[in-house]
Amino acid sequence: MRYGFDIGGTKIEMAAYDARLNQLLCRRVSTPTDDYPAFLACIVGLVTQADRELDCRGSVGVGLPGITDPVSRRQLSVNVPCLNGRLLADDLARELARPVAIDNDCRCFALSEARTEQTGHLSVVFGAILGTGAGGGLVIDQQLHRGKNGLAGEWGHTPISARLALRYDLPLFDCSCGLSGCFERYVSGSGLLALSRHFGHHADSVPALIASYRQGDPLAQRLITIFVDILAGALAGLQLLLDVDAFVLGGGLSNVEELYRLLPPAMRGWLLPGAEPAAICAPVYGDSSGVRGAALLCPTRQ
Repeated sequence: MRYGFDIGGTKIEMAAYDARLNQLLCRRVSTPTDDYPAFLACIVGLVTQADRELDCRGSVGVGLPGITDPVSRRQLSVNVPCLNGRLLADDLARELARPVAIDNDCRCFALSEARTEQTGHLSVVFGAILGTGAGGGLVIDQQLHRGKNGLAGEWGHTPISARLALRYDLPLFDCSCGLSGCFERYVSGSGLLALSRHFGHHADSVPALIASYRQGDPLAQRLITIFVDILAGALAGLQLLLDVDAFVLGGGLSNVEELYRLLPPAMRGWLLPGAEPAAICAPVYGDSSGVRGAALLCPTRQ
């Protein structure tokens, strides 16, 4: 039995899966954001209850925003303040008397989406999150690739090209990571709104901008053309480096159906002659992929 936890700033989702990844139970509770002992007690309580109900001893995987420092193994940059600087995996393992695997929520999404009927036969799958930010994960032969510093998949913090900046006279938006011109500031939901404001569109939300685009508003259509070209440049860059078989989009913008039609031809303009763009796939499990991927982090044998 596998237990997965998807930790957010407002809620914790926990789900249990059998060996065939059939979901047997799912629970959602509020996140104790400022009280570390309460947070640990919440996770322990959910695991203990699941063990009792399912008459088993499940493996535990946890997905959450931010990164785990590769040297100290402490949590960094998470949106749950009480977890910052904590040895969460060690503390949970001690409380639960079993190993606990922890990874970034974007990588959990990628791991889940690389193990579906859509992608399970492919060798290299990249999960690209287009939500409030832009993150992702690289899965090779159904195993996460993390890299030396655990940063593999952080494509959102690579810089846009000079070609894009000059083509559209783009400003170099500052990024929360301390750099400027990161792809995240242009291709995330907040990035798309920043582009909208820069070019003078009146939309105050992504759904409003997409609605204007679908209604034939000329400025909205130009904005989406620019957005697609920027995103295509980013994905093509990843393909040139990794030659992936498929990209699976996640986050709120993955629901924009037009992207799956517009991205492949736009990517061809960024690839070498004769190269075919990788498949651009919609997620199979969507918002549930985070908890499913977390469950896949840990082997079932304890």
